[in-house]
Amino acid sequence: MAAKPTFSVPSGETAQVSIIETGMRMDDVTFGFLLAPPVDGFEAFSIPGWSFLIQSSKGQKVLFDLCFTPDKEIYPPGTWDLIKATGSVVHGNKHVADILKDNNFDPAEINSVIWSHHHWDHIGDVTTFPKTTEVVVGPGFKKNFLPGYPTDPSSYIEERHFEGRILREVEFSTSSLKIGKFRALDFFGDGSFYLLDAPGHDWGHLSGLVRTTSNPDTFIFLGGDVVHHGGELRPTKYLPIPDEVQFPLPDRVRARGVSACPKGSQFRELNIKRGRKPDEPFFDPVLVVDMNDAVESVDKAQEADAQSNIFFVFAHDASIQGVVEFFPQSANAWKEKGWKDKHMWKFLGDVTLATTA
Repeated sequence: MAAKPTFSVPSGETAQVSIIETGMRMDDVTFGFLLAPPVDGFEAFSIPGWSFLIQSSKGQKVLFDLCFTPDKEIYPPGTWDLIKATGSVVHGNKHVADILKDNNFDPAEINSVIWSHHHWDHIGDVTTFPKTTEVVVGPGFKKNFLPGYPTDPSSYIEERHFEGRILREVEFSTSSLKIGKFRALDFFGDGSFYLLDAPGHDWGHLSGLVRTTSNPDTFIFLGGDVVHHGGELRPTKYLPIPDEVQFPLPDRVRARGVSACPKGSQFRELNIKRGRKPDEPFFDPVLVVDMNDAVESVDKAQEADAQSNIFFVFAHDASIQGVVEFFPQSANAWKEKGWKDKHMWKFLGDVTLATTA
C-alpha cells in the first residue's frame, strides 16, 4: 500500500448536510454507456440519483443537484435523445421541492440550487422553487450551453429555468484556494462548504466538500458525476482490496449460485486478467467531454477517497443504499456510524460473477 496522499483543507466551520432520496432510478443502463473495459456478468445496471441539502451555521441553505424532473413530458427533444442513448428506463414521481415540503421544509428557504453540471438527471426543475432561489453553475456554462431550448432547438437546457432568476456562474481562476489538488471556492465564506473544479465529464463540472465535524475534522465529498460507479474510484495504490471483504451479494449473483464473498485475491486476479494492475480501479470513464480532464479529476478524487476522514458519495452511488440515513436525517455523524467502512467495497458485488468464471 502506498503512503496516503496529503489532502489539505483549511480550518473552518461545519455545515449540516442531508442526503435526499429523490426516488429517481434508471434501470438497465447499458454498461458500455458509462464504463470500460467490460467484465463478464456485468452488462447493465440500475442507478439511483441523490440530491444534497447543505445548511450553513448562519442559516444559508443550498441544494447540490436536483436529479430529474418527473414531468417527463416537458423534456426537450435533445434530452430524450440522451435518455434513449443510455438504454435505460427512468422511474420516479417526485420533485425535490415536493420532498422538502413533505418534510415540513419550505422550498422558499433555499437560497441557491447548485448544478454539478447541465445534464438532465441533475438539473431537475428549478421552476418548482421561487424566483428568489438562484442557480449556480460551473465555469463556461453560459458559453457552452446558452441559449437554451427553445431558442436553440437542439439544447436540452430549457430557458424557463432562468427566467426572472439569477444565474450565477462561478469562476475558479480568480481564487488561489486549493482543496487537495482541486481548485476551490469557499461557498459560504466560513470554510464549511467548498465548490471544487472537477471538469471532464462535462464542461464546468462541479464537485463539493462539506465539513461535517471539527476537532477532528470530517467531510463528505459530493462527487457529482466525476464517477458513475465505485469501480472507477477503487481499488488504488492508496486503497488496495483487503484480503477479506464482506458485502451483500446482489440478487442476480445469488441467483447464479454464489453464496459467499470472494477473497480479495480473486478480485486482484480478475483485474490482472483484464490487463490492469491489481491496485488499479476496475473501470475507466466513458461519458466525457474531455478525457484528459476526466482522468485528472478522477485521480484527484481518489486522493480524497483515500482519506479516513472523507466520505465520498457520488450522484448515482448505489452502494450507499442500506448504509446511510436519508433526509430529513443529518449525514454529519457518518464517521461514528461507520458508513464509509460499510460502503467502501459494496460495489464489488457487481463484478463478483467474473471472479467465479
